[in-house]
Amino acid sequence: MPQRTPIILDVDTGIDDSLALLYAAGSEDAELVAATCVFGNTEAATAARNTQMILELAGRGDVEVALGCEQLLHRPLRTAPETHGPLGLGHAELPAPRGSLSPRSGPDLIVAEARSRPGEITLITLGPLTNLAVALEREPDLPRLLGGYALMGGAYRASGNTTPTTEWNIHCDPDAARAVFRAWGAAAATNPAVSRPLALGLDVTEQGIFLPSHLERLTVRAGAANPIVRYMTDALRFYMEFHERYDGFYGAFVHDPMAVAATLDRTLVRTEAVHVDVETSGDLTAGMTVADWRHLTGQAPNLDVAVEADASTFLDRLIDRIGGLAVARSGMAL
Repeated sequence: MPQRTPIILDVDTGIDDSLALLYAAGSEDAELVAATCVFGNTEAATAARNTQMILELAGRGDVEVALGCEQLLHRPLRTAPETHGPLGLGHAELPAPRGSLSPRSGPDLIVAEARSRPGEITLITLGPLTNLAVALEREPDLPRLLGGYALMGGAYRASGNTTPTTEWNIHCDPDAARAVFRAWGAAAATNPAVSRPLALGLDVTEQGIFLPSHLERLTVRAGAANPIVRYMTDALRFYMEFHERYDGFYGAFVHDPMAVAATLDRTLVRTEAVHVDVETSGDLTAGMTVADWRHLTGQAPNLDVAVEADASTFLDRLIDRIGGLAVARSGMAL
């Protein structure tokens, strides 16, 4: 049994978040402690319901799911039904969740779990950073209490996918992202035990393109009638149709599971330490992740930004882990 990394996934569960949840559930090197939910791809309440349904599909209905922030810090709410479907899971339909949401809020759960297991838990944010920004307000020592932090978000040397300069997760709540990046930078500057967050932006996540051939490999392994394979087929069909319409290829960027995979195995990415801030007021650039690659500001690096990824190995591992989970769950009835 490999050493297991305790993780909390902070999600706005649309299609690629759901694959990240399945990846974590199928990973022997991950201890999935909890999932906290935020707005982004969908409203936060829908994201929480989707998260419960996916975890129950994976046989992990025991994982605590907490509803987090339902609004941005200072801006109006936006969601992405054109990307993920009206309910966030594309064309897929799943049974209503049997379990109940946690009585704890998302930010409170993050703080409480970090305090109860100092230096152990790694937080991975796969949506806007609002839950984490609020958690930092309640516990400024969070960068020290967490064992690590990774995020899917930003476009550091790449163009944006929401505006020409911005990636969706950062664009949704740039004020929260700025607060988080600055808090980690300040903590790392005063405490060498605080590690820089691992940031996977569009620079690398758009190298992980899940194609129909990958889905076919999964289907061959687990069977077309397998409930997890059926779910992925229906969800990804919507996502692939979106990318065909807007990006010119029939496939899907699987941003969020790549972030989980790289957190569990850092050899999947090569990183560079860089100082990053977030623009919050520009008419054309609000939400832009401004990376100081030339060290012009003199400020110490606050992120380890992924600049290269082993996308082929990641995609093989995605198929292997979700496929293994699907085979293990093949006897379930839905």
